[in-house]
Parts: sequence; structure tokens; C-alpha cells
Amino acid sequence: MKKSMIFRGLAVAAAMVVLGSCEKFMDGPVPQGKVSDVDVLSPEHVEDLCIAAYAGYSTFEEINTSFTLWNYDVRSDDAYKGGNGTEDGDVFHALEVCKGVLPTMWNVNDMWRRLYMAVGRPNAALSVLEKMDEKDFPLLKQRIAEMRFLRAHGLFVLKELFKYIVFAEPSTSYDEYYELSNRTYTNDEGWQLLADDFKYAYDNLPATQSDKGRPTKASAAAYLAKVYLFKAYHQDNPENHEVTSISQEDLAKVVEYTEKSLYAGYGLAPDLHDNFRPEEQYENGPESMWAIQYSMDDGTLSGNRNWALGLVVPNIPGVTDGGCDFYKPSQNMVNAFRTDAAGHPLFDTFNDKDFDPETDNVDPRLFLTCGIPGFPYEFNEKYMVEYTPVWSRSNGLYGYYCNLKYNVDPDSGYLIKGGWYGSPMNNVVIRYAEVMLMRAEALIQLNDGRINEAMDLINQIRERASRSLSVIGDYPEKYGVHFNVKPYTGISTQAEAMKALKFERRVELAMESGRFFDLVRWGEAAEVLNKYFQEEKDNCSIYDGAVFTKNQHEYLPLPQNQISASNGKYQQNCGIW
Repeated sequence: MKKSMIFRGLAVAAAMVVLGSCEKFMDGPVPQGKVSDVDVLSPEHVEDLCIAAYAGYSTFEEINTSFTLWNYDVRSDDAYKGGNGTEDGDVFHALEVCKGVLPTMWNVNDMWRRLYMAVGRPNAALSVLEKMDEKDFPLLKQRIAEMRFLRAHGLFVLKELFKYIVFAEPSTSYDEYYELSNRTYTNDEGWQLLADDFKYAYDNLPATQSDKGRPTKASAAAYLAKVYLFKAYHQDNPENHEVTSISQEDLAKVVEYTEKSLYAGYGLAPDLHDNFRPEEQYENGPESMWAIQYSMDDGTLSGNRNWALGLVVPNIPGVTDGGCDFYKPSQNMVNAFRTDAAGHPLFDTFNDKDFDPETDNVDPRLFLTCGIPGFPYEFNEKYMVEYTPVWSRSNGLYGYYCNLKYNVDPDSGYLIKGGWYGSPMNNVVIRYAEVMLMRAEALIQLNDGRINEAMDLINQIRERASRSLSVIGDYPEKYGVHFNVKPYTGISTQAEAMKALKFERRVELAMESGRFFDLVRWGEAAEVLNKYFQEEKDNCSIYDGAVFTKNQHEYLPLPQNQISASNGKYQQNCGIW
């Protein structure tokens, strides 16, 4: 592999996958020649290469290109972009209102480029691991499994965003890179390639790892189930993004890889809030299937902190000066937590009125997800959220709610000011509650007489919600709120169960950056979001005139830089923006 490819504009981002790890180890250019000829990539350094592969997922992201994808979940009905106004992060405003999104936008290219840099590191490690012998390196299969897991994770995120992406193997020759296309595989075949990586990981990873950031056998099972769940909703017509069928075979795989017996040692945390706390005793808890690891101090100047969420911090004078107040909960999403007298969601009528904490019954998860005027920010009564510019840099354009799951108490010692704000709180990629919801969804869609089992899984999550009161248990007495969340009863049909499942995914996983991708895989994005635009424009005027165009806005356009650098090998998504 020739050195010049490191510095090309990622045409070959995919064409650079093998070289993605080299930046960390070399002061100068990579010498001419094959990758195996470069001293740093020799077998004795393979552990360093593997560690570098993990580090890529924390070092290659940044505030505008967060691998949590919060920047891209602003396309959903869960969140507003936030910030100081529509021109503050204007490229994300374009995505939010489905107007003026172009393949030439810098953020689209930056996400492609950075994710392929991250994918390149495990591929670089694999290029060495595949040349080694197990007798010389007893951990060979395990390390290969870890690298294939990491590679597939990055490619999964790319597929969520772009649909048709580029796949390259470590053995791909220099000349072959220039022949790669993003349409070599159908959408379905692309998902299967990811499933193959995660299946290898599942077969070769241990049940436990002493290093918490390394995936386990159960981590691979969870991600394998997630891939098959996305794959099940077939979108294989290259002329559109419509769901043409739902694969029973893929759904059966979801059920297979979510069997409770595969998850010994994992389960729901006692309190939902435990999953979003930076303290060491809570991180990597029973619900964390796999997480990107951060720390307070790793001995470097900046520390291994999560700086990529710096824009999400609210701008509290004298406390978080410089906080940018992005990724703000939408009124629609807040309203979704309203419940009826029986403690069940209001489903079709939840958005008939805005949530009133003095009169409405409410699922307590709302107060673990959103900072709400009249209530403490991050459960610290020194910082009460108010209807003032302190809590809305846009002076109310994006409302006054703020994100709690991605933030920490400013007085906790875990919020650190650098160029932006950072904290050591992990990015939990998959938690066990999602495993349960994936299983429930597959059981419901299979419709083979196991709806009761699916509803039991959903109800376990609702029961956990009713117990998630460790930091908000005094809210009814102090603030007069009416907590009321109860298990579902009387649901027996597939349609009723799917409605409950989709609603539960929304409120349980709210503001965790997955809502938009759920709507796309279900084939419901246009219907749900156009209704949302019409209803929400009175709360947030940016949506006046917003229109989600089916078969156009489900996926990002491929970056024009990449298409140009590929000499026409990459094809644009349908409905070119």
C-alpha cells in the first residue's frame, strides 16, 4: 500500500481502510511499499494496532461529527437542532427541515471520512493478524474477533446514514481499491457482510473481558441481533427506499441471538438513570452491552474524555459559559410521556395538548430524559430550568427543554472545560433494554403465537420505569407531578402489540440518537415526520414549510468529494438531493 493514499480525500475513504491506523504511530509519511513492509505494522506490534483500533472511535469523532449521531437524530421527531438559531450549525438545520441538503455539504463528507478512518484501524490490525499463526499468538482468534466487531460497528453506523457504502478487505490490493464501488453489494448483502463479522465475533469472543471496553460474546450477540433486525426490513430496490418485505428468516435470527441464556451477567439496571451516570460504580453496569470508553485522565494533555458531546451542554452563565445548547428535546417527544389514568401511553392522542406537570399523569422516564422548566437541571436544585435565555440560546426558537442523558451535573467534578466541554461518561452503544425490545419486536412481527412473551418483555421495561426514582422520587411531593406508568394489559393482536412496541422504543430510548433510524427501517419516516412538521410548527416555527420527501430524505447523499475521487465508481442514492 502506498503512502500517498493516507492523504487522498478518502475516495477513497474506503480505499484507505488499511492505512487508517498509521497516523497514530508515525511522525512522517508511510514509506512506499506494502503495508506488511512497514515496521510499525509488523506482528510484534499487533497489540498496539488493536489498541489503536479501539482508540479510533474516541479520537476521530468531534463536536460536529459525533459518533453518537446526535447531530443526525435532529432529523427525527424527538429533537430540535438547538443552538443559537438556524444559522448556528446551518448544515444540520438543512437536515432537520429537509431543505437545501446537498452532496457537497461539509458535514456529510466529514462523517463519511471520519468513520472510514475509524474502520481503517481494525482493518489495519486485521491485515497483520491474518498473517499470524495461533501458536505464536494464542489470542489470535480473539483479537481477530474484536477487530471484526469494531470494523462492523463503524460500517453499521455508515450504513444507517448512507445505505450503500463501500466494503474493503485487509487483503485488497492497492490497484483493487480504485475499482471498489458502493454498489458491489445490494443493501441486503451489505447487512449480511456485517452479520458475518459479528457472527465471527460471537463465535470467538469470551464471555467476559477484564478490559471493559472490549466486546464480549454477549456484545456480539446483541449487535448481531440488531443487524438482523435492520436487515429484516428489506429495502433492496435501488430506485427507492421503501420496505418491500419483512423477512421471517431474519426475524428468527433476531430471536435466536436475543435468547436470555446468551446474556448471563447482563440485565436491566435497577434504575434507568444508572445508565447515564459518569461515576465508576455505574459505568459498564449490567445493562451496558458494549460502550465506547472514556476517562477523566489518561495521562495526555486532553485526557480520554468525551469531547464530542460538547455542543449539547446548555449555556449556564458562570457555570457552563460556552455551552452551546444543541440537541434539545422536542415538545412532541415530551408530550409522548403523558399517560392515562391506567398508566398507559395516550398513543394517538398524546400530542393533543402540551404536557402540563401540574395536571398530567406522566411516565417518570421523562424527568430522566429532559430538563424541564420548573425542575432541576441534572437533579441539582442549584440549577433550576427556566423560561429564560439562560436555557435557550435561541431565545425560545428551539424551546426551553434540555437533554439530560448526554449531560452531567456541572458540580459533580465530571464536567471538564477544554476547547469545549467534555466528560468521562461512556457512550453506551447498545444496552440490554434494547436487546429486550429487539426480541419483542421480532416476536411480534413473526406473529407465531408469542405476543404474550413479547409484551412481558415490554412490561419488564415499564416496571423498571416505575422504579426509576432514585434521583426523582421526591418530585411528586416537591413539584406536584403525577407519576403513573403501568404494564400493558389486554393486548393480544399483532397490530396492538406493534403500536405498543414502537411507542416503548421511543420513550425508553428517547434522546439516545436512534429514533430517526427506527422510522427509516420501519418505512414510516415520511408519514410520521410530515405529520410532526405540521403539528410542531406552532411550537417551533422552523418547521413551517418543511417537507420530508419519501425515497429521498431517508438517507444522506453520498459526499460529492467521494464520488469524484472514486472516478465514478460510487453511485449516488436515489432522489439526488
